[in-house]
Amino acid sequence: MHDQERRTSVGSLPTPTSDESRVPTVLTRLVWLALAASAVVFGLRLRSGDPWTFGPVAIDGLTAVLWVAIAFLSGIVHSYSRRYMAGSRRVDRFFGRLSAFTLVAMCLVAADHVVLFWAAWLAMGLLMADLIGHVEGWNGARTAASLARRYFLASSASLGVGLVTLRWATGATTVSGIAAAVDAAPTAAVLLAAGAVLLAAMMQSALLPFHTWLLSSMTAPTPASALMHAGFVNAGGILLVRFAPVVTVDPGTMLAITAVGAASALLGKLLKTVQTDVKGRLGCSTVGQMGFMIMQAGLGFFAAAITHLVLHGFYKAYQFLSSGGRVARERPTKHAAGSTGPAGAAVVLGTGLAGGALFAALTGKGTALDGGLLLTLLVTLTVLQAARTVVTDAAVPPTVRYAAVPIVTVPALAVYAVLYRAIEGLLTGLPAVGDPMALPTIHGVLAAAFVAAYLAVETGVYRHSERLYVALVNASRPASDTLLTSPEEYNEY
Repeated sequence: MHDQERRTSVGSLPTPTSDESRVPTVLTRLVWLALAASAVVFGLRLRSGDPWTFGPVAIDGLTAVLWVAIAFLSGIVHSYSRRYMAGSRRVDRFFGRLSAFTLVAMCLVAADHVVLFWAAWLAMGLLMADLIGHVEGWNGARTAASLARRYFLASSASLGVGLVTLRWATGATTVSGIAAAVDAAPTAAVLLAAGAVLLAAMMQSALLPFHTWLLSSMTAPTPASALMHAGFVNAGGILLVRFAPVVTVDPGTMLAITAVGAASALLGKLLKTVQTDVKGRLGCSTVGQMGFMIMQAGLGFFAAAITHLVLHGFYKAYQFLSSGGRVARERPTKHAAGSTGPAGAAVVLGTGLAGGALFAALTGKGTALDGGLLLTLLVTLTVLQAARTVVTDAAVPPTVRYAAVPIVTVPALAVYAVLYRAIEGLLTGLPAVGDPMALPTIHGVLAAAFVAAYLAVETGVYRHSERLYVALVNASRPASDTLLTSPEEYNEY
């Protein structure tokens, strides 16, 4: 009896029996081995200059960084899923899809031939759609999977148009070859290809107005959601970095990238404010964060975009995998504005300004009249928001809050800046990467919009508009057929 209780205790993985599949264990170990191999490749890449080319595959600094990030996140998700999916009759299928997705994602970031790149892009979408609809007996899951699949097929079609156009315009069949020949290609063809690439990135990264598939994908098992929000949606940023020589040919294209990214960053933040469930808030947060990542690419800071997607991936994976605990601890409460007071306001303002100055000093951004000024402003606003969140937390004594804000926030920002510089160094040599855009009038408009949005959210002014509230609720609604309205609609078994 004692042995039985010990075997079934909460907190330990189920004890394998002769009847249980070994597939989850084997695939999990293989993913961790892939991480070890990726770490070796990363170390070797630090000692090498030129990319390593093996047929249709090229391994450069970007590949090495992303291989480590992908393998690590996938290893965490695989390990978590062993307990989460224990008892499911489709556990082997689930782990097979997870592992296949990991392999395809690693193939995408290393692909040099355009056919391999496109095939990996398509395969990633199809595998993720299958994970979204994993629960067999739930009509909502099948609907969400079908919706996502349509978006992913449209994204693949748009990317295909861009790649075919670039093949015709440059005569090259590799990503590196296109980068070398794009300057001599017809401008109209390059602009068409850049637009197609941007559209593909917007759909895959769930930027507005293509965010519906992401907000409808909460039917996916939690580990799949973690992999989706931490990895899959980052593909849009990777696409723009790989084809940076194409999208940077015309300044208008870069302004368009900045504008669509800024729109999603702003609206994603506002959509999050009207969400009442944990996964819904995380989904809207992803929309906003992906917008910010794409915006950084539009400003010409491709290394910042890569740094953002890596750190966001780690953060969002943790948020999804721990979301069940948040549901257990939180309860609905009336909103409290939470006044900072003079002392709190001084701490928040001082921390924000110090954070912005530190970022500028460590990265060199914001010290010239270029897009770096807007990037530094956005970093400062982010620090201000984080600092105010801590200062207004009534669960912690004021003295502790005021002391913790600069002690935690400033060093964290320093780590971010150092990581940014490190990734910037690894991306050295990639075409068109590292050249910030000039500071046009639209950047000033965007800066004013971000400041206004920050003030509106932090002061709660936006809550006084019922029309705005309704608009945000409607814009953040998932597809109606994917909502669970009764327990009878869900039947995994």
